[in-house]
Amino acid sequence: MKIHDISRILNNHTPMWPGDTPFSYTLNWSKEETGSVNVGSIEMSVHTGTHVDAPFHFDSTGKKIVNMDLSVFIGPAIVLDVTNKATISYEDIAQSLKAHPQKRILFKTNAWKQEDEFPSTIPTLSKEVIELLKELEVPLIGVDLPSVDKLDSKELPLHHLLLEANISILEGIDLRMVEEGEYKLVALPLKLEDADGSPVRAILIEE
Repeated sequence: MKIHDISRILNNHTPMWPGDTPFSYTLNWSKEETGSVNVGSIEMSVHTGTHVDAPFHFDSTGKKIVNMDLSVFIGPAIVLDVTNKATISYEDIAQSLKAHPQKRILFKTNAWKQEDEFPSTIPTLSKEVIELLKELEVPLIGVDLPSVDKLDSKELPLHHLLLEANISILEGIDLRMVEEGEYKLVALPLKLEDADGSPVRAILIEE
């Protein structure tokens, strides 16, 4: 068994959405001060790095992260390489998707070029692809991008279409070192009672 860590590292240089809370770790008590332990604290947006969006993020009546079905975040997954696509279209991936119904689909775009810089533009899925994902009963999609929608979108149409299709959203994964193929995904969110999202430690297991 081989484990691929597809989480982005969290440190004081991790890029975040412009204007959002930056990540910071502070060592509040040192072992020298306490005589026994180091104790730190973190501050961050729940949408920093590799994270899950809860429906409440874009729908005030939607489920919060604590109410989401955990089984969605563990199970068979397919990594699809869609590098150099401005829009991921039905024609690009329909054949590959139809071969893997009911599996989690992770899109490898390689569009987040600089690890320590927030991207200026990103590719998105076509509405026809989301319709096919719904037809195939895909429970979750993941993207190696900060969002499934365009970065300047206020309406977030793809977030809403995915919610209508009962498809959960995993964003900010790192697939640079992962080949196209079949894996088992584990990407559990934290048990945050009122949160609109959660950071995750996402891994792919290759049998």
